[in-house]
Amino acid sequence: MAKEITKEMSIGQVLEVDRGTAEILTQFGMHCFGCPYSMAETLEDACAVHGNNVEELIDQLNAYLSEKEQ
Repeated sequence: MAKEITKEMSIGQVLEVDRGTAEILTQFGMHCFGCPYSMAETLEDACAVHGNNVEELIDQLNAYLSEKEQ
């Protein structure tokens, strides 16, 4: 895998890796990509705010990236 998503990354950093991750983030209620928090808040923090499981989100994001590499 070229780039692995971690819970320490911000939403902005995840989108820089691949804009297609926006669909997964949206499914987790993280849809305000222009929000200032999206550039500073970690995925772990965002999941806590939105009531999501960060490990599940990371698994889905990395699975998406892995599938694209095949």
